[in-house]
Amino acid sequence: MKALPDFDMVLFGGTGDLAMRKLLPALYQQVKAGTVSPGSRILAAARKPLSREAFLELAEATCKPFLGAAYDADTWRAFAERVSYFPMDVQNPGSYAPLGEALGQHSDRVRVFYYSTSPDFFATISANLGGAGLISARSRVVVEKPLGHDLDSSREINDAVGEHFAERQIFRIDHYLGKEPVQNLLALRFGNVLFEPLWRREWVQDVQITVAEQLGVEGRGDFYEGTGALRDMLQNHLLQLLCIVAMEPPISSDPDAVRDEKLKVLRSLKPFTPADVVTKTVRGQYKTGAVGSKPVVAYAEEPGVASGSRTETFVAVKAEIDTWRWAGVPFFLRTGKRMAEKLAEIVINFRQVPHPIFGEATHGGRANRLIIRMQPDESMRLYLVAKQPGDAMALHPVNLNLDFAESFRDRRLEAYERLLMDAIRGKLTLFVRRDEQEAAWHWVEPILDSWAANEDRPKTYTAGSWGPAASSALLSRDGLAWNEED
Repeated sequence: MKALPDFDMVLFGGTGDLAMRKLLPALYQQVKAGTVSPGSRILAAARKPLSREAFLELAEATCKPFLGAAYDADTWRAFAERVSYFPMDVQNPGSYAPLGEALGQHSDRVRVFYYSTSPDFFATISANLGGAGLISARSRVVVEKPLGHDLDSSREINDAVGEHFAERQIFRIDHYLGKEPVQNLLALRFGNVLFEPLWRREWVQDVQITVAEQLGVEGRGDFYEGTGALRDMLQNHLLQLLCIVAMEPPISSDPDAVRDEKLKVLRSLKPFTPADVVTKTVRGQYKTGAVGSKPVVAYAEEPGVASGSRTETFVAVKAEIDTWRWAGVPFFLRTGKRMAEKLAEIVINFRQVPHPIFGEATHGGRANRLIIRMQPDESMRLYLVAKQPGDAMALHPVNLNLDFAESFRDRRLEAYERLLMDAIRGKLTLFVRRDEQEAAWHWVEPILDSWAANEDRPKTYTAGSWGPAASSALLSRDGLAWNEED
C-alpha cells in the first residue's frame, strides 16, 4: 500500500464506542502496515478528564480484543507514540486552545477532523474550530450518521458544517461503501463485459438487499427510540447499496462521476403515496425470544424504551426504480435487530429460462442468482444448474464461489480502515455527497409521515426469527420469496 501523506487526525469523541472499536484499531492497522509516517499524529479529544497515559492504557485495553491476532506490543508502542489526548468540552470555545496549540505546530499538513459524537454537536464543533482558526485549506471533516432525523434537520446540520467547510472538504461516511464486497461489486459491474448485458429488466427478476443483526439495542434504548430502523439503516446503508447495484456506468472513476450516477438512481425511485406505504412497507418490533440459544427480552422491555413504544426495530420496503433499465423490477430492502442471523447480502435473482426443456421440477429454487455477501463472511456466489451424475437428465444447483479469503492472501482492509485512508488522501468516491443524502431523505420521508399519522403499532416478531410474517407476504404478492425461504 502507498504511504499516506503526513497528517493530523483529530478524533472528537475519542473515548467513545466507535473510536475504540473501529477508528483507533483502523489507524493501528495502518501503522502496522507501514503507511503512517512517524510524524503523523492522532489527537483524541473527549470529556473524560484523563491524562495521556491513562487514555492510552484505556485505549490498549479496549482495542486489544478488536485487534485480535493483529495486536502486537511493539507495534502498539509505535502506534501510541503518535497519539495524544485532550480533555475538553466541545461546547466551550475556550477549551480548544490546547488543541489549537498542538495543531499549530504543523499548520501545513493534512488535517482530518472526525466527528465521532452526537450530530447535535456537529454545528458547535465546526463553529468553534472555525472561531479558533483551526480549519485550513487542507482540512477535512468526517461526519457520522445519523445526519439529522428528517430532511429539514439534515439540511440544518449540513448548512452549519458547510459554513466552515467547503463541500469538497466534507466526508459523509457510510461504512458499508468501504466493505470489500461492495468494492468488488463495482469491479464486477464495470470491470467486466460479462454481466452488463444481463444487468437490466429483461433478465433480472428481482433484487433483495438484507442487513440483519442479531444484536438488540444494547442499552441504547433512549437513542433508538428517536431513530428506529428506517432512519438508522435503510435511509443510508441500504439505499447506498441499492445505488451501487442500480446505477448506470459512470463515465470515469472520478468521485463526482460515480456520485452523479448514484444521485440519478435516488431521484428515479418511485415516490410513496399513503396507500403505497400500507402495501409496500412493513415495520416490526421484536418481542421476547431467543438468539443463539440464549433468551432475550422484548424491545419494549429494553432500558430506555418508552412505554407503548411504536419504534420499529425491523423494516422491509418494496422499492421501484422508474428508468428504462429497471422498470418493473422490484427491489426489496429489509433490515432488523434480533434477527435469526447476522447477515448482510445482496441477492440478484435472474429470470427463469423462457422454455424449460428439462422440466420445471428437475431442480429446486431459481436457476440463476448472484449473491454478494458482506457479513459474516465476504464472498460472491454465482448460482447455476448443471446435470447431476446418473442416467437421468436431472439438473442440480451448483455455484461458482469467489471466497475473498481463499482467493486473495493479502490482508483485507476493514471498511473504516479504507475510508479513513481515503479521507486522509482526499478521495471522495466512497463518501456521500449532500444532494445524495437529501434525495434519500426526500424518498423516505413519506414513509415516516404515514407511519406517524397512522396509529397502528409495528407488527411483532419473535427475537431470533426473520421478522414479521408480513415481510414474507410483501414478496409473496409478487410470487416471490426471500432468499432463505426459497
